[in-house]
Amino acid sequence: MTGSNSDVQLVGVAKTYGDSTVLTDIDLEVAHGEFVALLGRSGTGKSTLLNLIGGLDEPTQGDVHLLGRLLSSLTESQRSQLRAKSLGFVFQFFNLIPTLTARENVELPLAINATPKQEGRKRARTLLGELGLSSCENRFPEELSGGEQQRVAIARAIAHDPAVILADEPTGNLDLETGKSVLALLYEICRRRGRTLIVATHSDEVLGLADRVLTISNARLEEARR
Repeated sequence: MTGSNSDVQLVGVAKTYGDSTVLTDIDLEVAHGEFVALLGRSGTGKSTLLNLIGGLDEPTQGDVHLLGRLLSSLTESQRSQLRAKSLGFVFQFFNLIPTLTARENVELPLAINATPKQEGRKRARTLLGELGLSSCENRFPEELSGGEQQRVAIARAIAHDPAVILADEPTGNLDLETGKSVLALLYEICRRRGRTLIVATHSDEVLGLADRVLTISNARLEEARR
């Protein structure tokens, strides 16, 4: 069972692909509203760990609990419903739908969760305004800068008010200053809304913001020195 204040708990988790061990003996508990950073070079297993937490992949061994539910006990349909309702994802590659405007991209998870159209449009506009994108709501992704696209992606990730936000290298395609600004916005909006945030990155730009910084070394999770 997870702790009463835990949004995420991993117990004895391991992940292997063939003869390659990516993660082993992972124990992790993330409290509600906490900001945890997974710091490390590319290829160390950070993305794999996020995929396990989000139910996009299954552990070879051990248990993953998300919002009090044991993921292995759920059907794929139930896991999909849990992701759609309770998780927000931010990726290195913005993954915006090119044929939709910025506002329409943000409205997408709201539509999936059956939010009435007018309410969804109002919420999308409010979020874009919070992220400094009011003037961009009717622009298509190709008309936006990288930083603007990532801010739209953040708005989309939080539009349906998920409990947990998972961000995988969210500043990897941005220059240093834009990356810092985008990360600070993501942190600020999650903190203000009391949402749990787990960010995987190879950059140390999270050090001043995160409640905890963890690293993956030799397939094991370790607390990083601050």
